[in-house]
Amino acid sequence: MAVVTTISSDAHTWNLVYLQLILEECGWQVINLGPCTPVELVVESLTGSNVDLLVVSTVNGHGLLEVPSLLDAVLRVPERVRPPVVLGGKLNTHGEINDDEVRRLRDMGFAEVFVRETAVDAFRSYLSGFSVSSTATAA
Repeated sequence: MAVVTTISSDAHTWNLVYLQLILEECGWQVINLGPCTPVELVVESLTGSNVDLLVVSTVNGHGLLEVPSLLDAVLRVPERVRPPVVLGGKLNTHGEINDDEVRRLRDMGFAEVFVRETAVDAFRSYLSGFSVSSTATAA
């Protein structure tokens, strides 16, 4: 099962629905937390379900500002129920993020960061590394 979410200031939904569709096409069951997701709801979704992947997407350009606090909260979830956390989308308001920023995000604890024009293909490739035999039903 995957949880798809965004940051609390991001009211966009099309990216979340798109990611949900990609995940479902790959056989995943998906919980889509919707726009403007409070950090507390993200954490609650991890502790109340058997989640294999947390997907964070943002398109409002405030990702670099807000994802550190979201990740900090997720990293406080007990390791036995904490899934890998991946991040993608438009993470700042001044254009693409550079390789140093991507490395910094990975060093913070993101399993992977998907940006630029290759993001969707890279995300699909990342998903191929998971076994989803028990997640084939729709949400």
